[in-house]
Amino acid sequence: MFRIKICGITTVRDAVAAASAGADAIGLNFCAQSPRCVDLEIARQIVDAVPPQVAKVGVFVNESIERLTAVADALALDYLQLHGDEPLSHIGALAPRRVIRAFRLRDEFSPVTEWLEQCRRLGPLPAAVLVDAYDPGSYGGTGNTVKWGYMRALAERVGLVPLVLAGGLRPENVEEAIRESQLRSVDVASGVELAPGQKDEARMRQFVEAAQRVWGVWDLA
Repeated sequence: MFRIKICGITTVRDAVAAASAGADAIGLNFCAQSPRCVDLEIARQIVDAVPPQVAKVGVFVNESIERLTAVADALALDYLQLHGDEPLSHIGALAPRRVIRAFRLRDEFSPVTEWLEQCRRLGPLPAAVLVDAYDPGSYGGTGNTVKWGYMRALAERVGLVPLVLAGGLRPENVEEAIRESQLRSVDVASGVELAPGQKDEARMRQFVEAAQRVWGVWDLA
């Protein structure tokens, strides 16, 4: 599983800069309502420009199975991130493609644990669960944070399913977020931007360095 994903990449230049900064995954947003949305041709140029070891994640909101599989296969995406209200059946229907299921949480994590219990009963589990902050007017990229301390308890509940921490992360707070959540995978979009969809190379590098400082201490312990 990737450790650092920089999401909402819209240009080849930003993709190359993210990879150079040390990100090991980039997110390509295909939600038409998002200011970070990219079309298929731009996405193909971005995918071709980054090193093969950098994971390519397609972010979708309430798309059909046909659309998801078509984009995933056309771009050879490593992961499909479902960030809307997609039914549980999408996980099985998209197999063997790897799926990251995003949840926008308020003050409790029961939606995640209950959903995973259904997965265990009815079909395959996702490759990971991404936890983002809830906003009634948006499916993500708001800059709002989740309660990082909750993530430790959630990680214990979900077992072997990896958790990705998102929501309001930036270079100035990612160290604290990782320490409090104890997670080893983070996702950032607005926190490293000059404007929606326009990444700041210096902030991307600062974000990666800050996250790696914490994990480096853990790895040496």
